[in-house]
Amino acid sequence: MNVVERSVVERGVVGVCRTVLWASTSVIFVILAANTVLRYATGSSLQWANEVPELLFPWLVMSGVVLAAVHGAHISTTFLMEAVPVALRRIVAVVSWLVVAVLYGTLAAATFRMLEIVHDEKSPILQLPGSLTYGCVMSGMVMLALLALQSAWRAWHAELQPAQAAEPNVPTAHW
Repeated sequence: MNVVERSVVERGVVGVCRTVLWASTSVIFVILAANTVLRYATGSSLQWANEVPELLFPWLVMSGVVLAAVHGAHISTTFLMEAVPVALRRIVAVVSWLVVAVLYGTLAAATFRMLEIVHDEKSPILQLPGSLTYGCVMSGMVMLALLALQSAWRAWHAELQPAQAAEPNVPTAHW
């Protein structure tokens, strides 16, 4: 397997996502554990203890989605690349990654336009704006678009290799 050194963009995305993943997981665990202990010890619970994990969970999920993309752990279809003649693989890979980047960019832009609308929606107890959750989706889509652009760049500069019967070596599969 050809391991590619990570770019500055990839290292930044990984750093942000790992931090968000660990922070959100830790906060969710501490809040749920403390609320459970409080509930069994005193019969009461913290009013906001259910709301914070609900607000943090999308951040946890989106950081996991982006990290999965960085590690090439998403579903991919390699049969198309195997069916394409070697001379066209670079073009097909670059165009495919550019289409993916445009689609993620479109989702990010649509989410951005919705931020103002959902900002007025407040969580019941803490009164936090709904734009916090939408912001995580928008941020994740922007990071995925950047990673797709990075893959298009790598595909354009990759060495062309013939398809292998057992396992194809597709340079864009490893971010």
